[in-house]
Amino acid sequence: MIDHVRIFDTTLRDGEQAARINLNKSEKLQIARQLARLRVDVIEAGFPASSPGDFESVQAIAREIKGPIIAGLARTKAEDIKRAAEAVKDADHPRIHTFIATSPIHMEYKLKLDKKGVLAEVRSGVSLAKSFVDDVEFSAEDASRSEIQFLIEVFKTAIECGATTLNIPDTVGYAQPDEFYSFVKKIITEVNAPDNVIWSVHCHNDLGLGVANSLAAVRAGARQVECTINGLGERAGNASMEEVVMALETRSDQYPVKTLIDTTRLYSTSKLVAHLTGVMVQPNKAIVGINAFAHEAGIHQHGMLSNRETYEIMTPESVGAPSSDLVLGKHSGRHAFKDRVESMGYQLTKEEVETAFTYFKELCDKKKDVSDGDIEALILDRVLSFVPEKKYILKDYAVYVGTGSKPTASVTLTSDGDEHTEASVGNGPVDAAYNAMKKILGFTPQLKGFRIGATSERSDALGETRVILHHKEIQAQGRGTSTDVIESSIRAYVDAINRLYAAAAVREIKLNVDDSR
Repeated sequence: MIDHVRIFDTTLRDGEQAARINLNKSEKLQIARQLARLRVDVIEAGFPASSPGDFESVQAIAREIKGPIIAGLARTKAEDIKRAAEAVKDADHPRIHTFIATSPIHMEYKLKLDKKGVLAEVRSGVSLAKSFVDDVEFSAEDASRSEIQFLIEVFKTAIECGATTLNIPDTVGYAQPDEFYSFVKKIITEVNAPDNVIWSVHCHNDLGLGVANSLAAVRAGARQVECTINGLGERAGNASMEEVVMALETRSDQYPVKTLIDTTRLYSTSKLVAHLTGVMVQPNKAIVGINAFAHEAGIHQHGMLSNRETYEIMTPESVGAPSSDLVLGKHSGRHAFKDRVESMGYQLTKEEVETAFTYFKELCDKKKDVSDGDIEALILDRVLSFVPEKKYILKDYAVYVGTGSKPTASVTLTSDGDEHTEASVGNGPVDAAYNAMKKILGFTPQLKGFRIGATSERSDALGETRVILHHKEIQAQGRGTSTDVIESSIRAYVDAINRLYAAAAVREIKLNVDDSR
């Protein structure tokens, strides 16, 4: 009999806790929609008690997303659980995921509780959660460094109080696969939970073993794996969903289990998450890296030409990765464009297709051929990237660069219908443009990050620029694309400024009082 392994995605909760990631509500909704298309079983939408913004995001996801279970994280504290219950109550399938640490070091230094105190928290927290929803998950934080007999007692208590999913986290990525297999197996055997209880694992990647430990736990009987797209997460990240899923899929001879994941959407989901978070996927990343299916060595290429299975244990098509870089041009029609977009794994509304097609035609006027990478960049940057109430819109810019002269730039931005134009010099055209925009803003955000890339290896590829700005304890990441890297850099800066304003509005902070000098 083939068992079903649930995929619990925590990209929007644990993944967003990675350094420099700050998603707004609209971006979280976009990711949640894509996760639903991917057919994950559970979406952990956030930690509602952590901030008003997180509460609103979880609530919006619970109200809109159909299909997956929508979970809200909560400590065993009553105020956390009530907040989570309120956030997920409108979901078709709501879940409260409550947790408390069980390791000696956490109990002594963080919780200041003994074993009796922790057990009391488990009873009260799980019981309260159960009074709001039928589906309650309990996690023993830092389980892999906990005393196993105490952990068994904790899980038995959680079951008695109504928990139906029990999670064994390797919170600090300390476990080794053989060790974790035995650990999980012993807990499952000795707790001897009712048939309706599902055992789960949540493995971090501090020693690079997040996926290996997750797979070991599946062997031991775990039937839910908590993971993130691209392995995002605190510190070294979490187990990578695409790696866990494709390992189970590819080595079904070793794992008599199945997931419900539509693997042909893994690549596009990875690209969307990378784009919205700004955390780019390393080229040699398993499954979704751009080199995952590249074969450069001559002996490998010869084998591939003879039989793809000589060096490919899965196909690019199986994960939705482009197997070629066929191009479209100015004579390509709307239908061909829509087919190409869908083949890349993007499901756009009719209005979004029209918007994307308009930008596509504009791009065709600037370059002869448009690659998949160009189309993907247009979709992600111009169609799916959303900032509520844009404070500034780029209207025009001009740069002047010559031998022996100081680079100069003039930039015009519109705000509330009014045009604002300033000029400045700098250590290059981009720096000059940024200095001009600072004059318009009336404050000086710090540039914390700047990166330029290309959508393909072609000389006429779209340029992609990402910038990170910081001001008054707020950090925002902006993105811009254009065939001109100066324009893409200016667009990225304007995007980051708009995101700073959006974040400041939520926190009721005024940005235009310059105290940064």
